Amino acid sequence: MKNKNAVAKHMLHGGDYNPDQWIDNPEILEEDLKFMKLAHTNAFSIGIFSWAALEPEEGRFEFEWLDNIMNNIATNGAKVALATPSGARPAWMSHKYPEVLRTNERREKMLHGGRHNHCLTSPVYREKVVVMNRKLAERYRNHPALMMWHVSNEYSGECHCPTCQQAFRNWLKEKYATLEALNLAWWGPFWSHTITNWEQIESPSPIGENMVHGLNLDWRRFVTDQTIDFYENEIIPLRELTPNIPVTTNFMADTNDLIPFQALDYSKFSKHVDILSWDCYPAWHNDWETTANLAMKVGFINDLYRSLKQQSFLILECTPSGVNWHPVNKTKRPGMHLLSSMQFLAHGSDSVMYFQWRKSRGSSEKFHGAVIDHDRNPNNRVFKEVAEVGKNLEKLSDIVGTMPDSKVAILYDWESNWALNDAQGFGLESKQYPQTLQQHYKAFWEKDIPVDVITKEQDFSKYKLLVVPMLYLMSKSLMKRFQEFANNGGTLVMTYLSGLVDEHDLTYTGGWPKKLQELFSINVLETDTYYPKDTNAVKYFGKTYNAKDYATILETSQQVDSLGTYQQEFYQGSPAVTKNIFGKGTTYFIGARLEDNFHKDFYQNVLDELQIVPPFAIKHDKGVSIQVREDEQYKYVFIMNFTENSQKVFLEQEARDIIADESVSGEIILNAYGVKIVKTKKDTRMGR
Repeated sequence: MKNKNAVAKHMLHGGDYNPDQWIDNPEILEEDLKFMKLAHTNAFSIGIFSWAALEPEEGRFEFEWLDNIMNNIATNGAKVALATPSGARPAWMSHKYPEVLRTNERREKMLHGGRHNHCLTSPVYREKVVVMNRKLAERYRNHPALMMWHVSNEYSGECHCPTCQQAFRNWLKEKYATLEALNLAWWGPFWSHTITNWEQIESPSPIGENMVHGLNLDWRRFVTDQTIDFYENEIIPLRELTPNIPVTTNFMADTNDLIPFQALDYSKFSKHVDILSWDCYPAWHNDWETTANLAMKVGFINDLYRSLKQQSFLILECTPSGVNWHPVNKTKRPGMHLLSSMQFLAHGSDSVMYFQWRKSRGSSEKFHGAVIDHDRNPNNRVFKEVAEVGKNLEKLSDIVGTMPDSKVAILYDWESNWALNDAQGFGLESKQYPQTLQQHYKAFWEKDIPVDVITKEQDFSKYKLLVVPMLYLMSKSLMKRFQEFANNGGTLVMTYLSGLVDEHDLTYTGGWPKKLQELFSINVLETDTYYPKDTNAVKYFGKTYNAKDYATILETSQQVDSLGTYQQEFYQGSPAVTKNIFGKGTTYFIGARLEDNFHKDFYQNVLDELQIVPPFAIKHDKGVSIQVREDEQYKYVFIMNFTENSQKVFLEQEARDIIADESVSGEIILNAYGVKIVKTKKDTRMGR
């Protein structure tokens, strides 16, 4: 139940530290050490964008300033996640070697500037990165402060230069071997797009081709693989010289809707890091959703990134106050920083790290939230709330490495989302694959049922219930695995817009795939797409629920139970929700996009059938979330109030308040944004 690969035996607290911005201000650097103690911090990411300070001229390396910082942090009792600086190259390099700069999809060469403005394939840039990283590893491999390698920063973007075009062609040659196979996968005869020579292939472009969906899908796969290849090139000297120091790079989330980052397939990338870490910046206190709904989305991504490696993870960046790049940059209200920090832990994080430690004086991040503000005052509200988080983390070391015990999994797939977004059909604005998964997840989050958000490569057999919404792209081999899961006793839920194309984004001919027809004992005849004002209704166990956006028209066999039926349209009275027995297991198909109340009732019925209950019994109202991490002896229970009002909760068994170090049971009052963390001994006879 414990993650043996945890970076430390205690919770990490600190963040991105940029001392190279303050080299000419020694009093600031001295003040930092004092404030680090006051804030109860113990870990810092250093050197993320420091290339110009480390190598101000080609071949002239200056590490003395970094030596001093590393030594002072070690003396101060803290550790360092030492970064490789490849996220932003120095100006001298762009000027002397312009080939390291990216070319955009319009084939325009970029100028020096920005971040990740480098060609992933450039031999020159790869060589320079390895030289720099070898220098860092040689110098600091035995340093007492070195805790972890922070490789680059938030990998993203793509390059369309001639070197990358050739790398793409080579990637395709390895994947398809022959042009005949490639043309079949890309449906070459469409618009006379048959490829007769490998050199004719170009990456998707708005001034060229971007309507060949097989090409688009393979380009996105290539960008992921090329990014991973660049990363693997980066870490060669780190693995060689510091084999026992773990390596990570910080993943992201798309912040508009707070959904998983879409540009890279993290299910692939996660296999190449020792510890998974990510940067989380929710728009708390926004005016378009409740605090609880936003917290649910944060929980979904935490559970996805934890599940990618099936181990505890790290939050490498969050803000203690506000950011500088949301449309409105509202600061956290009192209490929200502690609550949001504890939510990270509740879902499996072993850290709360910030961007940034000290606010910059200039450029784009000078007003981004930080532990130390421009006033340099440890008595301001934000600093004191950070210190409170640090004090709490010091009492939570026993939780490090522990995991939730999930019997439910939801399947998320990057490739399927890419393909679905490309599909020129259905509702162009209403596909919303990640958001739909979050709506299904919400039913479990509100019931305090732990969930793993897994990918198609992972093992299904450990779960009682597997939920697979909108899996548009589905290979026949994956269909067979779903059959095996159900046949062996698992319960499978699938929805509309599933299994429509294969792994090449080619439609299945002859109707809905036979393996899925066998699995659910239904056939998909049509998918009706609604305008935003269109609605339907589905009657399920005597209750009526609103349907919108999509409705699947089904043909069913005699053995299928029709649990829900459409109430309107030309398919009125036909099945909308079905249940089938397959082998030792059960399969459900939900044909329409239904409201939250349906998910709440439907999944409660399924949970009751499977005898899946919350791991710790607490009565509470909506807006309170209960999450549990476990080891062999204890359950660590996070009780969190994501509302603006005080809430009563009722503990049905006695537990130990870890922070207050006192016994608690019965009724407890949680203030607005309040949180309690308790532990209780497991009943090892029942495994609970």
